[in-house]
Amino acid sequence: MALAPIRLAVLVSGGGRTLANLLDRIAAGSLPARVEAVVSSRDDIRGVEIARASGIPVHVLPPRGRPLADWSRDVFAACGGADLVVMAGFLHLIEVPADFAGRVINIHPSLLPAFGGKGFHGMHVHRAVLDRGCTVSGCTVHLVDGEYDHGRILLQRAVQVLPDDTPESLAARVFAAECECLPAAIASFAPALPQRKETP
Repeated sequence: MALAPIRLAVLVSGGGRTLANLLDRIAAGSLPARVEAVVSSRDDIRGVEIARASGIPVHVLPPRGRPLADWSRDVFAACGGADLVVMAGFLHLIEVPADFAGRVINIHPSLLPAFGGKGFHGMHVHRAVLDRGCTVSGCTVHLVDGEYDHGRILLQRAVQVLPDDTPESLAARVFAAECECLPAAIASFAPALPQRKETP
C-alpha cells in the first residue's frame, strides 16, 4: 500500500504563482503531497482564486487590527492537521505555535542571509541585488521562526546575475529556481513524517 502524501497548508498573500507551481507538481506526480488548506491574508487575490478553482478549502484571515498572537493562533487553527505549513508569498510575520515548530517553511527570493528582513520581498529584493552590483542571487527555503527571513536555511539555489539584467528579468530566473527549490525542500520532509498509509 502506498504511503500517504505530505499534507500541506499553504499561506498566500498575492498572485499564487508558487501555489500554482506546487499544484502542478502534485498533479504531475513529481511531488508526493496534497494541499489540504490555503490560508490567505486577503480575499481579493489570484491565490485565492487558484485555490477555490482547485477545490481547496480557503480561509481568509486579514491580520489588520488584530493582536499578532490571536491572529497567528487562528491561522494555524485553519491549517488543521497539516504535516507542513508552506509560506508561499506570504508577507506577514507570524508566531509559530509549539506544535508546529520545525514544520513551517518559507521561500525567499534571495540567498539569505543577504537581502532578507522586513521590507525585502518581491521586486524590492531584485532591485536591491542589482543596485548592490551582485553577480549571484538566488532563492532560499528556510524554517520560519519569530523573525523575518531568519530561521535555519534548508535549501538554496543560486542564479547568475547577468550584466544586462533588469529587476524583472532577474525575478523571472529566480522564480524558475524557486519552482525547483521549494518542491525539493517539501519532499525532503517526507522521511521525518509519520509513515501513514494512503487510504483507498
